[in-house]
Amino acid sequence: MAESGKRPFWMHQLVEYILGGALVASGLQSPQPLVPAVLGGIVMVHAAITRGALAAFRIIDRRLHRLLDPAVIALQIIGAVQPWVSVDNGTRVIIGGIAAVHLFVFNGTASTEKPKATKGAKGAKAAPAATARSAEGAAAAPPDAPKDRATDLGRTAGRLVGGGVKAVRSARAKRSGD
Repeated sequence: MAESGKRPFWMHQLVEYILGGALVASGLQSPQPLVPAVLGGIVMVHAAITRGALAAFRIIDRRLHRLLDPAVIALQIIGAVQPWVSVDNGTRVIIGGIAAVHLFVFNGTASTEKPKATKGAKGAKAAPAATARSAEGAAAAPPDAPKDRATDLGRTAGRLVGGGVKAVRSARAKRSGD
């Protein structure tokens, strides 16, 4: 679960893919595409190799990603101000703006991973304590657990869809029974 007031990590990954794509697109529009294209590739690969919902390769964990994010942001800033490789001034501004957005997203993201389920006595996976079921069948959260709006919204949407599917099925069953 995401920390209180922080975005879930999948949103962080999605934004990194978008920022990397924007850098590559900026390079395609620039007379000197090397710096923005390379930086965009680095950002996209960084998002793709990190374990998460939108990962492509799942090589590194979120803690290492969180440690490497400032280095990637610093590379973007260096790429925007470096004098060695020719870069269009408009492209420099775009690279700097993307670095600022990346920094903002970095500061507002929860990078904690869900705890792994442990094996029970019979070899079956036991549910973590935070997902223990209450008597009504709904997930019971500890009273001190932080509230996560994205998770709550997802649960609500899932319940609405489930209720709609159940209503359609019961209507079909009534119709076929008539």
